[in-house]
Parts: sequence; C-alpha cells; structure tokens
Amino acid sequence: MLPTPAKFHYVFNLRDLSRIWLGMIGTQAAVISQPSAAIHLWRHEISRVISDRFVSDEDKKWFDSQMLSIVQEELGEKLEKTARDVKYFVDFMQDAPEPTGEEEDEGNQETPKIYEAIGSWDDVIERLTGFLEQYNEILRGATMDLVFFPDAIINLIKISRIIRNPGGNMMLVGVGGSGKQSLTKLASFIAGYRTFQITLTRTYNATNFLDDLKALFRTTGTTGTGTTFLFTDQDIKEESFLESINNVLAGGLLSALYTREEQSEIISELVPIMKRECPKVAPTPDNVMSWFLERIKTNLHIVLCFSPVGEKFRSRALKFPGLISGCTINWFQPWPKDALVSVANHFLDSYQIQCSQESKKALYHTMASVQESVSKACVTYYQRFRRSAHVTPKSFLNFIGSYKKVYEKQEKDIGLLAARMNAGLDKLDEASKAVEELKKDLAVMEKDLEIANLKAEEVLVTVTERARESESVKKLVQQNKERAEKIVKEIGRDKGIAEAALEAAKPALEEAEEALNTIKPSNIATVRKLGKPPHLIMRIMDATMILFRTKLPLISMDQTVPCPKPSWAEALKVMSSATFLGQLLHFPKDSINDEMVELLEPYITMEDFNMGTAKRVCGDVAGLLCWTKAMSFFFGVNKEVLPLKVNLAFQEARLKAAMKELETAQNMLSKKETELKKVQLMYATAVKEKQKLTQQAGLCRKKMSAASTLINGLGGEKHRWTNQSKEFKEQLVRLIGDTLLACSFLSYSGPFNQEFRSQLMDMWKSLLKAKKLPFTETLNVVTMLINENDASEWALQGLPSDNLSLQNASIVTKARSYPLLIDPQGQGKNWVIAKEGAHDLQVTNLNHKYFKTHLEDSLSLGRSLLIEDVGEELDPVLDNLLEKNFVKQGKALKVMLGDQEKDVMSGFNLIITTKMPNPSYSPEISARCAIIDFTVTMKGLEDQLLGRVIRMEKADLEAERIKLCEDVIENKATMKELEDSLLAKLNSVEGSLVDDEELINVLQDTKTTASEVGKKLQVAAETEKKINAAREEFRGVATRGSILYFLIVELSKVNTMYQTALRQFLVLFDISVTKSKPTHVIEKRIGNILDFLTKSVWKYTNRGLYEKHKFLFTLLLALKIDMNSGHVTFAEFNLLLKGGASLDLNSVKPKPFHWMLDVVWLNIVELSKHELFSALLDRICGHEREWKHWFNTEAPEEEDIPVGYQSSLDVFRKLLLIRSWCPDRTMAQARKYIYDSLGADFLEASVLDLEIMLDESESRVPLVCLLSTGSDPSGQIEAMAKSRGQDCRSLALGQGQEEIARKMMTEGIANGQWLMLQNCHLCLNYCDEIMQTMVETDEINPGFRLWITTEVNKQFPIGLLQMSLKYTNEPPQGIRASLKRTYADITQDTLDYSNHPAWPTMLYAVAFLHTIVQERRKFGAIGWNIPYEFNRADFTASTQFVMNHLDDLDPKRGISWQTIQFMLGEVQYGGRVTDDFDKRLLNTFTSVWFNDTLLIQGFKFHEGYTLPECKTIEEYNEFIANLPVQDIPEIFGLHANADITYQINTAKGVLDQILEVQPKEGGGGEAGESREEVVARVAEDMLGKLPNDYSPHEVKEAMVNLGGMLPMNIFLNQEIDRMQRILTLLRNTLTDLGMAIEGTIIMSDDLKIVLDCMFDAKVPDKWTKISWGSSTIGFWFTELLERDAQFKNWLFKGRPKVFWMTGFFNPQGFLTAMKQEVTRSHKGWALDSVVCQNLVTKFNKEDIRDKPPEGVYIHGLFLEGASLDKRTGKLVESRAKILYEQMPVIYIYAINTVSGKDSKLYSSPIYRKPGRKEINFIGTIDFESDISPKHWAMRGVALLCDIK
Repeated sequence: MLPTPAKFHYVFNLRDLSRIWLGMIGTQAAVISQPSAAIHLWRHEISRVISDRFVSDEDKKWFDSQMLSIVQEELGEKLEKTARDVKYFVDFMQDAPEPTGEEEDEGNQETPKIYEAIGSWDDVIERLTGFLEQYNEILRGATMDLVFFPDAIINLIKISRIIRNPGGNMMLVGVGGSGKQSLTKLASFIAGYRTFQITLTRTYNATNFLDDLKALFRTTGTTGTGTTFLFTDQDIKEESFLESINNVLAGGLLSALYTREEQSEIISELVPIMKRECPKVAPTPDNVMSWFLERIKTNLHIVLCFSPVGEKFRSRALKFPGLISGCTINWFQPWPKDALVSVANHFLDSYQIQCSQESKKALYHTMASVQESVSKACVTYYQRFRRSAHVTPKSFLNFIGSYKKVYEKQEKDIGLLAARMNAGLDKLDEASKAVEELKKDLAVMEKDLEIANLKAEEVLVTVTERARESESVKKLVQQNKERAEKIVKEIGRDKGIAEAALEAAKPALEEAEEALNTIKPSNIATVRKLGKPPHLIMRIMDATMILFRTKLPLISMDQTVPCPKPSWAEALKVMSSATFLGQLLHFPKDSINDEMVELLEPYITMEDFNMGTAKRVCGDVAGLLCWTKAMSFFFGVNKEVLPLKVNLAFQEARLKAAMKELETAQNMLSKKETELKKVQLMYATAVKEKQKLTQQAGLCRKKMSAASTLINGLGGEKHRWTNQSKEFKEQLVRLIGDTLLACSFLSYSGPFNQEFRSQLMDMWKSLLKAKKLPFTETLNVVTMLINENDASEWALQGLPSDNLSLQNASIVTKARSYPLLIDPQGQGKNWVIAKEGAHDLQVTNLNHKYFKTHLEDSLSLGRSLLIEDVGEELDPVLDNLLEKNFVKQGKALKVMLGDQEKDVMSGFNLIITTKMPNPSYSPEISARCAIIDFTVTMKGLEDQLLGRVIRMEKADLEAERIKLCEDVIENKATMKELEDSLLAKLNSVEGSLVDDEELINVLQDTKTTASEVGKKLQVAAETEKKINAAREEFRGVATRGSILYFLIVELSKVNTMYQTALRQFLVLFDISVTKSKPTHVIEKRIGNILDFLTKSVWKYTNRGLYEKHKFLFTLLLALKIDMNSGHVTFAEFNLLLKGGASLDLNSVKPKPFHWMLDVVWLNIVELSKHELFSALLDRICGHEREWKHWFNTEAPEEEDIPVGYQSSLDVFRKLLLIRSWCPDRTMAQARKYIYDSLGADFLEASVLDLEIMLDESESRVPLVCLLSTGSDPSGQIEAMAKSRGQDCRSLALGQGQEEIARKMMTEGIANGQWLMLQNCHLCLNYCDEIMQTMVETDEINPGFRLWITTEVNKQFPIGLLQMSLKYTNEPPQGIRASLKRTYADITQDTLDYSNHPAWPTMLYAVAFLHTIVQERRKFGAIGWNIPYEFNRADFTASTQFVMNHLDDLDPKRGISWQTIQFMLGEVQYGGRVTDDFDKRLLNTFTSVWFNDTLLIQGFKFHEGYTLPECKTIEEYNEFIANLPVQDIPEIFGLHANADITYQINTAKGVLDQILEVQPKEGGGGEAGESREEVVARVAEDMLGKLPNDYSPHEVKEAMVNLGGMLPMNIFLNQEIDRMQRILTLLRNTLTDLGMAIEGTIIMSDDLKIVLDCMFDAKVPDKWTKISWGSSTIGFWFTELLERDAQFKNWLFKGRPKVFWMTGFFNPQGFLTAMKQEVTRSHKGWALDSVVCQNLVTKFNKEDIRDKPPEGVYIHGLFLEGASLDKRTGKLVESRAKILYEQMPVIYIYAINTVSGKDSKLYSSPIYRKPGRKEINFIGTIDFESDISPKHWAMRGVALLCDIK
C-alpha cells in the first residue's frame, strides 16, 4: 500500500510502530487474560494506526486480508479465526468507585481509566448518552445533539484512543459536517480535558496566533491540564499558522516564543510543583523549562480537522510533512445509509407525523436515499456542466430540520382550514334542523294571534268614542289658545316700537345720570351758602324746580339777563331737602308735560346754558344743567311713546281675561284626556298582546327565511367545503410525502439548474413510490411553499416570472439556512433590494470599511443585511451566524461574532450574493448556506424585456396590465378574506345559527361582493388575454434581446475581461427601442427595432473585444439568431463546429481518392449523416474529376459546387459543405453567410471613436481599455483632453502607488478632472476600492472621467468590469479597416499642410506601408520573424519626417528617395526591428514603393490597390471604403498559399473557441483509466523504446576508429554528450514517475508536472530546456529516436553520406566543423576568409551513393514561401495549396574568398522550427532565380528543418 498522488498520505514509518506499541501497553494485565484478548488488542491498535488513514473500503479490505493471512502464517489458524472478530477498546466504560467514607477528599473520586474491549453497543450508547447529557449541562450555550450510530461511535472511539495517550495528536480528514469537531469535543470532555479553539476576527494574524499558542502552552505546561487543541482548515487564515503547527508536531515546541521575563514567571510558578512531583531533579532554570516543555508535550493534544476537497489539503500536507508524520490519521468516510437512517430516526422518532409506524420508518430510509441521490447528482452535475455542488452530513441535518418545520406548518394550516370548514358544515346542518322546529312553532302562534285580533277590535270601539269627545274639547282649548297668542303678539309688537323710540333718548339720560352722580351733598351745601350765587346757577335751579312742579313766584323778566327772574329763595328751600339728590335720580320722567317743557324753553335756549359754561361757573353742580336738558329731550321722545304704553296696558288686561278662559278649557280637556287614557290603556294592552303574537310569528318566519336564505346561499360553499374538507383529509395523509419533496427541494435544489432540478424531483418521487409513501403526483413545490399573492408581489418587485426564478425566490424565503445567491447579472440582488427595501435593508460587502458595523447594527436592530459581491471564501466572523449557533439567554438570542457576543433581534435576515458566474464553494460553505443559482434564464430575461418594450411602445397597455395584476391580486385577496370572514363568523356563532342576523348580513354582503369580485376576475381574465395578445406582437424583440444578452455572457468564457452587466445591456435595449425609426405599421416597427438593437449591441460589444474575437462574435451572432428562427438546427450548428473530429479513420469507409486529406474525408463522412447530404458520398465517388477541379480552385466558395449542389444549397448549407471540403475557405464562406444573414454592415471593421464613447459615458462609469501589443490609448486620451481643454492626470499603478492614486482620484472627483490609471492589473486590490468609490461617493463632479488600462487578468474585479465601458485599441484587421482607422485621425489641415504635389500621395503611401507592416503579422512567422509592436507613434513620426523633408526640399534636386527609404526602413519603422531578415524585408518594402515610380500616374501597390486622387478627407474615406473587403496575400508580398495556413488556423481557432464557450453536455460515461494509469502506461512504453545509454568507453573507442579528434568528430562527441544528458534525464524521470504512481516513492511537484504534461500529450518544460521544442510529446519522442539513430550510425558505422541536419542540437556547429575541416585540407587558407557555398542538387537522399570529396550533403529541409524548379534548381512561385516543399539533397562546401555574394542570388535563412526566432536560426542557403531577390524577400522564403 504505497503513496500515490491521490493517496499521498499513505506514508508509514517507525513512529507508527511506536504508536501501535504505545496502545498495546496502555492497558492493564488483568484485561489481557487470554491470548485472544491480546490478538484483539493487537488488531485494534494496528488498524487504528494504519488502516484508519485509508480512503476507500477496498484498501481497508486489502489490509484486513493481508493482516489475517500474516496472523495465519505466523500464529496459526486458531488465532486467525480469533483475529477475524473485530473488537474496539475504550477507557471510559468504568464507573467511579462507591464512596466508603474513608476517603480524604470525597469529592475527588476519579473514574478509573481502564483500556478494555467494549461489551455491547448498547452499553456504549448508554454510556455516551450519559456523557453527552453531562456535557450539555456543564457547557451551556454549546449544546450538542449527537446521534450515536455505529460509524459515529467508532470515530469517537478512534479520537478518544489517541488523546488518551500522552502527546497523542490526530488528523481528522472529512468533508464539513461529518462530525469531526463535535466528536472531538465530546471525546475531550470524556477524557476530562478542556477544548481550545482559536477565535478568528477580521484582524486576526500570525502574531495573534502565536499569542494564542503562548497562552495555550503556558496553561497546559504550568497547570498540567489536559488540553485538546482543535484546529480546522477554516482557522488557517495565513499559511504561517500551519508552519507553527508543523513545528509543534515535529517536536519543536517553539520555546523561543517566551521572553526572558515570561520564562522567569513560568519558572517561579513551576518550581513548587516540580519539587513536589520530581523531588530528585534539581530545580535549575534549564531543568524547569525542560520539564515545562515535557508537560506541554504530555498534556497537549492537537486534533486537526481538514477537508479533503480540492488541492489545498494535498499541497499543505506535502509542504508541511509534520502534519502527516506527527499525527495519527483518521479518514472520515461518507456517512453510510444506515447512519443517515439512524440520524433521521433520532430526530423524527418522537415527532408526530400522521402515518403508521411502518410509513415513518420508510420515511427515514427515503430521506437517506434522497441525500445519496443528491450526492451522486453533484458528481454528474460537475461532469456535465463543470459546476461544483456539495452535500454533507450537515446538509442532511438541515434537511431534517426543514422537514419538521414545514410539516408542522403545513399540518397546522391544513388542520386549521379543515377545522373551520367542518365547523361551518356542522353549523349548516344545525340550521337545517332548526327550520323544521320553527315550522311547528309558527302554526301554534298563528291560532293565538287570531283570538288576540278579536279582543283588540272590541276595545277599539270604546277608545274611538272617548277620543271623539276629547277632540271637541281640544278644539275649544285650541281656539282660546290662539286668541291669547294673538294678543301676546300685538303686545310684543307695540312694546318693541316703544322701546326702539326710547332707545334714542338713552344716551342723553345716561349722560345726565353720570352728571348727577358727580354732585355730592357737600356741593349742594356749598351752593346754598353762596350769598350771591352766579346767575346761571339760579337759572339751573329754576329749571329744576319747573320739572319738580315746585310752586314758583310770579314770573318777571330779569333786568340783567334776558330771561325770567330766578326764584333763588324757593330754590334754597328745594335744595335744603335731604332727598333732593334722590329725587333727581329717581325722577318720574313720564310726568313731564308740554307746559313744563314750554316753561323750560327760555332757560335752555340761552347761550350760556351749556356744560362748558356751567362747569366754569357752577363747578360740581353743573350736572343739574345736563339733567334738565336731558329731561326736556326725553319728553320729546316720550311724547310719541306714551300712547303706545296706554294701548299696551289695555292689551295686557285683555290677555289676562283670555288666559283665564284658556285655563278653564284646559281643565276640561285634562279631564277628558284622563278618561281617554284609561280606555287607550285597555286598547294598548290588547294591541300589545296582538303585536307580541305577531312579532313572534314574524320572527319565526324571519328565522325560517334567514335559515333558508343561509342554507340556499351557502349551497355552493357547502358543496365546495365538503369536497375541500375531504381533500384536506387526503392532503394530511399525503403530507408525509409532499413535505419530503418540498424540503428536498429547499435543502438540495438551489445550486442546480432547471433541468437537474426536474430530474431530481422525478427521482425523489420514484423513491417515494418505491417505499409506498403517499404524495401528490402533480405537486408543485412552489405553490405549496408560497401563496399566489407572494408570487404576484415578487413579480411587481422585479422578480422574473419564469418558474426557475419563482423556485429560487421560494428557496430564498423558505430555506432553513441563510441564502447565498450566485447572481452574475444582479437580478436576484435587485429583487432582494426591492423586496427588503421597506424593512431598512442594509447593503454592504466584505471589503467595506464599515462591514463589521453594518453587521452588528443589523443584528441589534433586527433588520435585513445584504452582503454583496463575495468571492469563493467568506469571512470567518460569519461562521457562527451562518450556522445559526444562537444561544438563548432569557428571551434574547446571542451569537458570537469573532471574539464578541452580540444580540440577535427578531427580524434579522442575512442574504449573500456573488457576481461570480461559476464559483467553486467548499463543502463547508455549501453546508452553512443555501446556495442558489440565480443566473438569469433566457425565458426570464425575455419576459422582462417584453415588459420593457411594451412600456416604451405601448405604455398605456403595460400600465393597464400592471394595474390589472394589482387588481387581480387585490380581488383574489378579497375573495380569500370573504371566505375566511364567513368561516370565522360561522365558527364564532354561539347558539342557533338562525338567531344571528349579523351572520345573515355578512352572508348577503359576502355573496354580493363575491359576485362582483367574480365578475371583475372574469373581466380581468378576458382583458388579460387581450393585453397578452397585444404584447405578444413584440415578443420577437424581447426574444432577440435575450439572445443577444446571453451571447454577450458567453463571451466571458472566451476572455474573462468580457464582462457585461445586465444593467448595461438594458440601457442599450431601451436606447434601441426609443431611437429606432418609428412607424405606425407594427411589423415594420418591430423590424426597425430588431435591426437597430442588433446593430447597436454588435457595435457596443465589438468595441470591447480584441480583434481576434470580433469575427467570432459576429459569426456566433448570426448563428444564434438563425437557430432561434429555426433556419439553422442545433445538429447543423454542432456539425459546423466539430466536423468529423469525433470519427476515427479506421472506423469509417476508406477514402476514395489519395489526393483527399484524411481530415477532409472524416468531415465529409460526418456531413453525409445530414439529411440534405445523405447522397454526398455516392456523388463524390462518381464524380472525382469535378470535385478535384473544384477543390483545387483558388476560391472554391466563388465557384459552382459540383453535381447540382450549387442550386440546391442555401448559403449556410454551402458553408457546411465548404467547411468539410476546404477548411481554409471556411472563413470566406462564413463572411458570405454573415452577409446573407445580418447584412453588409456587420462585415465592416469597427473603428474606435473615443469621442463617441466619451459622449456615451458619465462620471460614475469608468472607461476600461483592454491592453494588447501596441494598443496603449494614452496618447489619444491626452490629445482628446487637450482638445477639450480638460485637465487630464495619469498614473502608472504598481506597488506602493495606491495612496497616490487615492489622492488623485479624490481630487478628480471633486474638481471634475480626468484621471488615467494605467496597468491596473498590477494593483488588483486597489481596483476593488475604485469600484466602491465610484458606487458609494455621494457627489461626483459631472466632468470627472476615470480612464483605466489593464491587461487580461482572471482576478480582475468582475464588478468593475461590469460597471464600465470597455474598449480595445488594437489596429483593426484588414487593409481597408486599418487605413480607415489611420485616416480617422487625419484632419483636413494635415492634408492641406504642404503645397508640394507629392505630399498627399506620400502621406497615403506611408499610411499604406503602416497598414502592411501591421497586417503581415497575422500570417505568423512567414510575415515577420518577430511580431513587432508597430503603432500609431511610428506612423506619426514617419509623416512628420516626410513633412519636414518636403518643407526643406531643394526644388532643383527633388525628393531624396534614398533618404526616405533609409529613414522609414532603418529609423522610423526599422528602429523597432531587431531581426536582420526582418530588416531586409522592411527595406525591401521601402525600396520597392518609395521611389520615383510612386509619383507616376497609374502607380499600383498591387492590382486593385491604386493611389487615390483626392483632395478632401471625405474623398479619401470614400476611396478607402471602396477598397476590397478581403485582402489577398499578394498585396502583402506573400504567395496565396500564405493565406491557407492563416485561414485554416483562423477558422480552427474561431470554431474551437465557439465550441469551447458552449455549455458542456458531455457526461461521465463508463469509468475508464485514471490519469495515473494512462500516464503509467505511456511512461512504460517510452521506457521500453528508449535507446541505450552511450558508454563513454565505447564512444572513445569509436572516435579513434573515426580518425581521432577531428573537427567533425569533435562536433559528434558534443552532440552525443547532449543526447546522453537527455537520455539520462528521461530514463530517471520516467522511472521515478512510474515508482511514484505505484507509491514506491513520494510524488514530488516536479513529477506531478511531468504527469500532467504527459496526460495532456505535452512536452515537460524540464525536457524542453535541454532538448528541443515540439507540438506533442509523440512527435518529440519520435524525433529523439531518429536523432539517436543518426548519432549511433555515424559513431559505429562511420561518417554518413548524407546528414540529416534537423537531427543536430547545434547545426551551426556542424557547418563550422565542416568549414574547419575544409580549411585544414587546403594549405594557406585562413578560417576567417572561408565561407560556405551551396549547390542545390537534383537528388534525393536515396540517390546519393558516395560522400562528396569535401563538404557535406544534407537532407531533410523544407522550403516555405516558394517552390523549386527541379529541372533548373531555381526558385519559382509556390504550387497552389502546397505550403511546404521537400528539398532535394543540398551540397554545402567551403571556398576561400573575400568578395561578397552575387546580388542576384536570394539568400534564404535556415531555421530549426517553423517559429523563425533567432534561437532557431542556423545559417543561409543561396538560391538562383529569374526573379529579383526582393520578390522572394517579400514572399518570406525560408528553409525549415522541421515543419511540425
């Protein structure tokens, strides 16, 4: 059992032997009481140490058989039978001793650790269950729920066995979720150890790791605590971690970790312990530290948990051998089916499922089968689609958890609905019975009602009489009442008039009253005391006395004042009265009469009778004046009111009398009414009785009517509910199987595509059928998991409506694990953002500087978190979160994030997305996350695009459709609510159903609403049909858009840089719809959109493609469109790509003609399987001459195809035929096909226009240039910035440039500058930052533009590529395209620069030369030996030189053509040229074109390529546009044959590349040989054929026989030395490789490389370095044998007559040796003056009979670029379609001359290989020719030693 590449850890050494014996002596003598016990223990130990590392059951069985055979041989048959019985040994089966009471420390009763064989599995399971319970009680928050099935127990025993031994370390290898960590933790707990694991954080590094190791060592070494260090591959954040672990396992405990101070602390802690435990050892510092390290070795147990998936495990194990040698390895096998069944039984046994116990057991087996089926599907899926998917035991646990959750919810939902419906049905039955009872009650009530009617009629007569009497009295009272009311109205009217009149006098009275209030008794007394009061006072008092009616003396005129004489004496009397002021205030105003006012008139009218004068003269008694005036004024008013007052008094007297009469009448009415009431009471009683009976009867009828209405109204529901109730019962029965299908889908389907999901679902259904478990045949898991409203809402949120997208969304929302979306187009992310936007969704990424803050905030606030654009590895800080390792503390959930504990609030959700189209996630991530392939589907995108085009073309229609969808959702929700409401009402009714009026109303409303909603839904369905019919008109546009997008996506497989975001494509799509030519004719409009869309997408995509991929894209575009339309079938598509590649020449009919190539015949045979070409083979065999003539034509695609195929085939089928017959003409016919399918525009070369691209861009969109040889756009960008007056800054990125770039970018964003970052592929980490900056910066100056240049790099951020505008700056292919691009940068000013008539011509000639030197590169080595980076700068410098030369021109001397030729051929373009023969070619072009003939009328570069006679740029562009589309090789100076190789290689490259990007559908097929077996067979074959080594003794002896150390013999010796080096290397390598494959030695990295190369049929680089290059290892080995044969023939049989020059390592040395030999044979010749000459003979190798007298014959050369006239030996043009021509024997000799070679001879270079590099150059051969040597230089004629 030796190590192999797949079993590299099968390495055994003496450490393993020591481990076996350590286990053997680890038990007690009492245990090994019998030989059988010893044998069992020996078998157990040897199996644990050796067999546990085996990866397969076959290896284990081989080991067991070998072991048993050895036991039989050495120990006898009896013990061999004993050894067959497998026993497992453990040390944890003993119980602690019973306490006796005599113990010193009762609490320290240790369980004895006796290593003994287990009795029964039941005892072990009981014991382990007890330990697990203890573990869960002690270690709260780390609860484990383990299932002890046999494999788990055995693995736990293995772990326990290792860590029980001092210094026992273990490596556990198995996929994530196998139980490695859980079993280790439990085993460590059982052993009484503590378990230590490092806690990763985002900043955790090697320093932190070493600190953790220091703390671990110190704890273990000082306290002596047994510790298990659990270290997983997820903990390897840096590879240096493993270096430390490797050192520890290898024995070096890193004591240098501790500083002197730390060592002192350790020593001080350990000295007391050491004195107690090792009293005989002196406690010196060295001894203490040594003891410290020994304690660590004893107490520390390292358990490594690694996954075998991928290359990391193997590479790490080989890099750190201590991991293998320092550990006992236990390889975890996949859980067997029995284990899966046990696990399912453990978790579901106590779970209530509505089924029999047998069905439940069948369920466990089916679940296990589902896991196994998915495991196999993952392998098949990878083989077919190269997409990784994994299932682990943890996946199975998630599956079980999902089953319990979904089953419980479905059972609850179905049960609730069933209960409600059953209750409703019961109520309806009750109502039917109640109606029958009501009918009986109603009959009795109707009889009682008849008697009550008669009694009420009798009382009614008496009531009527009394009512009539009462009515007459009532009329009398009413008359009196009306009379009194009339009087009251008259009084009110008069009173109102009087009060209104009096209101006018009110201000004067108020004024008088205020004036009187100012007079006090003291003022009156003062006036009375006046001896001679003022005349005015006396007059005022006279007026007052007039009003008081006081007796006045006889009136006489006063002599002093014209008024009556005052009666002051009388006035004094009046004033002396104590009531004077009171009389004033309460004066009876109504007593004033006309006489009194007349008497007052003289006083009042006097001039000084006013308040102003009175105040001045009278002081405080002036108010009397105001009062007297007011009384006079009042009388004037009151005079009118007094009659009214009198009338008022009279009316009040009338009213009093009327009221008295009314009172009498009312008393009479009261008496009559009392009598009436008594009679009415009698009547009311009778009527009430009647009403009561009527009401009861009515209620009874109403109940009957309601019940009937209810029963009739719910008739339909009753029928439906009855069926539904029955269906619910059946659903509950089928739920066991339906839930399994749904949870299988949720747990396993995510990573697979639609096809595989369907296959898996069918497989799972077949498993259920096999186990006879009930399930729904037509089950749709999506509709089971989500309701229709959810799906409709998701559609409105942007989720595509195809089934795959709905499935994905179901998994996202219902899966048990957090989802990880493989979402290259961002569809899923956009939907998640729309869906979760209302819930405060936080979007972040792993590289965000606030990632940790975002994560913690989302957890603590209970909101959703979206982590976007992750790679293939996730941050370790997420591990606990993804595994949902939540700890419940009270009501709160906690989770450990790194080294911190965080709250997990309700509402938190995590979604992860990646833009990687095909990520390869580890099994551990697959187990933690629900990985979902959210890649957009063609159908899903088509529906989206249809919606977009309708929104733009028929916005009202799309709005109506969306509104319709919303209405339908709302209406269906209403229907659901109505039914729920009705059921809820039926269930909540207490008592009889017929008594609940509200229910009847609800029913009525429900029926009415349901009817309305039903009509609405019916109308909606009809409207939807109409809308969909109208939408379908534009389906073609959406389909074309979908085809174009997926074609663009396929291009990313051609080159990883060709990434295009769906968002970018949608912008293009929208622009195409809006900008295409409008028309009212729908068909024309659709055609316009399709044309515009196809062309715009083609232009946009072409701009970002390298030239070599542009035609590929165009051809694929035409094919995809035609395949969609049905014009091209998939079989025809495959036929075009593959031809006859899958056929074997020996398995088909022999080819009919020898001139037909093998590959052509295979292509034709395959083509003949096509129905259209079914008679092709017969038609070929019968018409050889026609087919051969057609085949040999220069352009068969332009000729008529023989035997009628010309007229019967369309362009594409002609392409199939030409691709089969003439591979070199495939591209020419493909262009015709493109022209026919897409149009001429798609054959035009696209020229980069930076101005247009800049106008398309915006500040947030970077412009990325994909660099290639000679395509740096920096100059053009800077020139454009200068022309626009734009500040442009540039920086070449590299190590340490990030900070500068960051600063420049910040300034550019703020100030609107242009920033050009060059060579971004050298700074990929910063590219991620660029992307974040562009997305997250809130404000970017609109003028800012970011220009990026980068080479192709697979690690370049996809997101940055997808958000950018990409372009390439390569010279376009073809003369017309190249000239078009050149003249695109030439302005009219440049054209008009010089007045010299030769300037435009010379400018065009330089442009033509520029085009030719670039275009020759496409022909490979025959074009240029080295593909130089000729670029725009060369053209600019050349035209500038020509300008200057014409400016400085002497008119008399004319143009110096020699100067022009030298500057162009040696300086401007020649400055780049390093190869001498390339320099010769360039100078040939300049000498042929740049001479006087250039300016002669009618000059042609070649036929069809004349000089234009133009004056404007537009004319030049038009002239260029009319140049030929296809360039013939002759225009480049080459023969037409040069195009054959180019065309064959181009066609093969294009078709192979298209085939490569197609989905891989090749299945695994039957198992064949492994890689190792194939290579071992090839290596053995090569070793068998490898020539014998050269014996130095034999070589030396042979050299003497050949003449000693002559020049040619010395050369031979050197060649043999080199050959021997190769033979030695080859023999050693192949031998070692065979031994490594067998496992005898370790497979080193070098051998692994050789193995891979040999499997791929490539020559390993190590061999090539000391030998020669070759295309395949087969050709290389054949050449090795041929070379060796030539050397051995020369060495042992003498000098050959003809030498095979190809077989030499150093052909130059061979020619030099020949020259030395000739020089020595001629006296006086100096080697420096001797030159080689040659003669091309007419002989073949076989024709040579003798050696030449001097010099050598050589053979084996091939002529490329020309042919040899065998008759004359001169060069002539190549024969059509003959690429290489075998040369006859060439005689090479030497002559002594100092003169140069004849200029008429063409000096042809000789190269070892077709690649004409300097290293392959040998020398030259001179050829004669009737044509100028310049012609052959332009043809690229050369001799090749090897054409493979």
